[in-house]
Amino acid sequence: MRSVTLAATQMACSWDRAANIAAAEALVREAAAAGAQIILLPELFETPYFCQDRLGRFLDLATPIADNLAVRHFQGVARELGVVLPISVFERAGQNFFNTVAIIDADGALLGTYRKSHIPDSPGYSEKFYFSPGDTGFRVWRTAHAVIGVGICWDQWFPETHRAMALLGAEVLLFPTAIGSEPSLPELDCSGHWQRTMQGQAGANVMPLVASNRIGTETGQEGTEMTFFGHSFIADQTGDKLCDAGRDSAGALTATFDLDAIAGHRAFWGTFRDRRPDLYGPLMTFDGVHRHAGGA
Repeated sequence: MRSVTLAATQMACSWDRAANIAAAEALVREAAAAGAQIILLPELFETPYFCQDRLGRFLDLATPIADNLAVRHFQGVARELGVVLPISVFERAGQNFFNTVAIIDADGALLGTYRKSHIPDSPGYSEKFYFSPGDTGFRVWRTAHAVIGVGICWDQWFPETHRAMALLGAEVLLFPTAIGSEPSLPELDCSGHWQRTMQGQAGANVMPLVASNRIGTETGQEGTEMTFFGHSFIADQTGDKLCDAGRDSAGALTATFDLDAIAGHRAFWGTFRDRRPDLYGPLMTFDGVHRHAGGA
């Protein structure tokens, strides 16, 4: 039996970066005190969600991974507590900018980074203005407590994200997130749709999934406003939602899993045995038309 305890968190974010890091650390410590070994913080928690606006000055928020205050800070926290921490940051790499997660192992070592693959562009979510599409590809990491796969927010809506990480050997899927109201459709509440999409992928890949969102209302620099709906949650390997943090409260949730038992369930269920990659050619196109060499 290999047991692992996972934690989802949620928090509100301000323009006080030090205060955000301190609030995130408090959540990490709360989760670790409850036994968590892998603890997920929300997407881009160092600042408000600046992608509401399209302002060049916000590019100055980006730093190289080696210089990022949150990464350096949480390396020490991870080492002290013996926990794994995927840390979501705004990365500058040469002339480019990425929405990135840095994977910190339980000894404080930086195992590597994943750069967000799917970049949204809609009212309130103007990420294409800031981020290049990630060039790392989907990745997994063998941490002290489990093999983890980490996607970022919009990645979670694409089943290929989850399946690719599962095929690479992930035992747990994690998604830091910043999602809430839609400025162009204020009557729309997609929180249930958001959860069900990921619950389905947890069930399809037969592995636990953690999603951590932010909460609170944030006002953009150009008069826009977004309210983040929280509802951070943990789903089990059948897609059953085990816990939900609700809409408004900051906090940490935990759930414990037997990874060996889940691996046995996954093998028994047969969805990986019965895959037909030879039939999945349309997934390699934009329009679903499988083109053969030499003609349409």
